[in-house]
Amino acid sequence: VQLQASGGGLVQPGGSLRLSCAASRLPLKWYASAWFRQAPGKEREWVSCITVGDEKTYYTDSLKDRLTISRDNTNNAVNLQMNSLKPEDTAIYYCAVSDSRGCFFDTGSYEFWGRGTQVTVSS
Repeated sequence: VQLQASGGGLVQPGGSLRLSCAASRLPLKWYASAWFRQAPGKEREWVSCITVGDEKTYYTDSLKDRLTISRDNTNNAVNLQMNSLKPEDTAIYYCAVSDSRGCFFDTGSYEFWGRGTQVTVSS
């Protein structure tokens, strides 16, 4: 199983990015999927997740008005649209997949991880 996160980059404050997590040998539509992020010197934190079936979405409170997580079943991917980015959003963003249908908010509940994609918000 491989997860490949992409879509990161350098963006100015107020800008937008769409991150994508594509999977090989794992049909993402049958697994809860999440995004985490880790800023320099900080612990990895949960950002968002989407469940299986009813596709309920969850967001961390500090970001919920600026994020949209969604599935792209045609491309076997999960996307994270991020708007109104701020310098404090600078981090490596990781996608993760859980061998379950529901969302969890801790890193230990996710069995599969991508390598991460760097997001830098700076003027």
